[in-house]
This record gives sequence, structure tokens and C-alpha cells, in this order.
Amino acid sequence: MEVKQVVVVAVTNSIIMKGKPQQIKSISFLGNVLFVVFLLMGAFVFAQQNDTSYQKRVLETSEVDLLFSYYNQDGTHAAVTGGEGTEELTDATSTIVLRMPMNEDDVLTIDVGLSAYTSASSSNINPLDGGINVTPFDASSGESRKDLLAYINPTYSHSSEDRNTIWSANAYVSSEYDYFSIGFGGSYTKLFNEKNTEISLSGKVFLDKWNPVYPIELREGFFDNRITGNGTYDPIFSEFDKETRNSYSLSLSFSQILSEKLQGALFLDLVSQNGLLSTPFQRVYFADFEDFYIDDFQLADNVEQLPDTRLKVPFGGRLNYYLNDLVVLRTYYRYYWDDWGITSHTASVEVPFKVTDKFTLYPTYRYYTQTAADYFYPKEVALSSYSFYTSDYDLSGYDAHQYGMGIQYRDIFTTARVLNFGLKTVDLRFSQYDRSDGLNAFIITLGTTFVGN
Repeated sequence: MEVKQVVVVAVTNSIIMKGKPQQIKSISFLGNVLFVVFLLMGAFVFAQQNDTSYQKRVLETSEVDLLFSYYNQDGTHAAVTGGEGTEELTDATSTIVLRMPMNEDDVLTIDVGLSAYTSASSSNINPLDGGINVTPFDASSGESRKDLLAYINPTYSHSSEDRNTIWSANAYVSSEYDYFSIGFGGSYTKLFNEKNTEISLSGKVFLDKWNPVYPIELREGFFDNRITGNGTYDPIFSEFDKETRNSYSLSLSFSQILSEKLQGALFLDLVSQNGLLSTPFQRVYFADFEDFYIDDFQLADNVEQLPDTRLKVPFGGRLNYYLNDLVVLRTYYRYYWDDWGITSHTASVEVPFKVTDKFTLYPTYRYYTQTAADYFYPKEVALSSYSFYTSDYDLSGYDAHQYGMGIQYRDIFTTARVLNFGLKTVDLRFSQYDRSDGLNAFIITLGTTFVGN
């Protein structure tokens, strides 16, 4: 299934929020770490630029990627308000990726980023904060409307002298107001048949910790004399016992050069999760409960309840065909299954078209379809006697279309200079995303790559 629709889909087929003291402390700590990392980056880059070695390296010189994306979405099925309400969201993400040759065979890559967003739906965790006439279709003015995520992801890779064996190890740390994640992993790649055949095995572990934030009306001591409805407001809510979420993934891929013009690849992933897989602030409304309101805002009967284990199995392949010197055809297909009842199909095509020696256009199209999870119910359809339920439309059945266009500037001679780095590539892309449940989004990404002397 998809995660946050289009945003930063970097996850291999898988799929993440309010000014609290915990947020300030965690972001401050991570900020100090990032500051030290940037100092180390400068030292490594300086050292590599003054390296006079003439031996053939896996990576000849340091490279820096500067990436920026802006994402905007809207819809009317917010999970925070039980499947009805605004889904308006904006997200701006900045990323720096530094690749540094440590010696002839080893490369250190450091990926750091910041993501800042504002969310109308998340603001309705506490719709009473700043609201005059409270409604699920408008954002409140409280601090829950915005958040900041910071992460760092270092990777160290080693290639054998014949370049037929590559191993890598990586780590990951991220923090946001109600979620902290730490991860680690590694990969092993073997090339055969004069490097025409490649097999890769990788694994990752993520050990995450929630700082649960619940809807305002479900918090201890809540009282408001504006509540209307028949009888007494009495939700069945109780706080989650578990506050951790662990994820384990194992990936196997096989790629083969089939001819001078054709290349194919197959992949299989196994992902197992356990712990708190529900989102603590996503409301649910039952069919067998009375409705209670403050103004136009309906108070929760409970928050979503989902199993504490999940198994995901995506597999698929890629096929790339070189038509001629101007056009390459890139195709992709993935089938996904999980034990929550979701199956999905993803198919995409990209046709890079070389306009000149330096400029390439990238028209793209992607189609996605999925079935609903066993535990998905629209608003006021689930019964309170059920063990599991959610009104998150990301777990509903829907189809989605994504259309995109990109343009890339590439200069292998890096004639343009910025300080001591040459500009190698500039990549600008735009994508429009439309989902059958009414969610629409667009994303703009800008990426640049610089190389050292």
C-alpha cells in the first residue's frame, strides 16, 4: 500500500507532527549531531580534494547532492477526524547527501535532512485550540498544525579489488514531536558473468518509539460545557499499553543485462512489524453510539484499533529498453500483499528523451490500485463490539493516477563552478497525483549534484 500518497516515496513499497517540550529537546539534540556531522563533512571533503592518489577508485572524488521538494495535498477524508474532514497538508523537505571516497575501495555516504510541514487535519487533534466555530473541515490555529522532522542516515560501503563484491552498513536516526526512530542495516551484492548479472541481499531493522498524543476529548480531565447530544458523553477509549513499533525487512534483488538494449530486474521484500501499529490520534465513530458534538465537531467514540503485528510481501520487477540514442523506455511493476487484507498493483512507465547533449526530458505515468484492509470502515459503520477498526482512507480501496514531467541538465565536464565544486546535474520534476477517494496532490522536486576537483 502507499504511504502519504506521493510524499517522499523513497521507501521500497511501504510508507510517517506539535510543539511539545519533548519535540524541542529531541530536535535540539539532533541539531547538535547534525552540526558535528557538517563539520566532519567539511574535513573529509578538504582531505579528499588534497588527495594526490592516482589509483583507480570506486568513487574518484567527493560528490554532494542538494535536494529540495515541496508537496501539497487536499481531500475530505481525514483520518484524524474519523474519515471526514480536511486533508489539506503542505510539506517542504531539504536534504543534503555527501558521498566521500575514503580510499580506493571504500565510500562513506551521509544523508541528512529536515522536513517541515503544516497540516489542517493534524491541527484537529485539538480543534478547540484557537477555534471559534469548531468544524472538522477547517484547521485550528493551535500548535498541532505544524511539525518538524530531522534525520541522519550514514552508510559505509566497501568494494572488492575486482569490483565484483560490495558490502555496506548503514544507520538511521530521526525525530519528530511524537515519534523517534533508530535503525540499522546492511547489504551484500555479488556480480557475475562479467558484471552482466547482479544479486543483492539486504536487511534493515527499525526500532521506533511513540510519544502518544491522543484527541483532546479523550485526554484525562477533559471537560467542556458546550458538549451537545443525547445522554452523557462516555467513549470507550483507553490509552495504549505499548508505545514501541519495530520493523524488520529483508530484500532480495536480481538484475540481468539481457542484451545490448535490454536490462531486467526482479525483487522480493519481506517486511514484519510489531508493536503499536495504530496511530494514537486517529478517531473512530461507531454506528451503535450516540453522537456528541462541540459546535460542528463530533467527539470521538475511540481511536483506531489495529493488530499489533503485520506482514508485508511486495515483489515485482523492472524492464528497461534502449530504443536509440534519444529515447529509453523504463517500465516497472509491483504486486503487494499483507496479512491485513490489502493487495495492490503498481505499474509505471518513464520515457527519458534526450533533447540535446545536456538536456533530457522525463515524462512519467504511474497507476496504483489497492483493496481495502479487513479493518477499514467509513465513518459510523464499525460497531463498538469489533476488535479492530479504522477509518483511515489510506487503508481503504482506491485507484490512483500520477502524471509527471521532469527536465535534467547534465554536464559531465562540470564547466559551471560553485566554490571548489563543479555542477554535474540539475534535475527539476513536477508530479500531479489524483486518487479516486478525492485526494489530490502535487509535488515539485529540485535536485543538484556537485563534484569536487
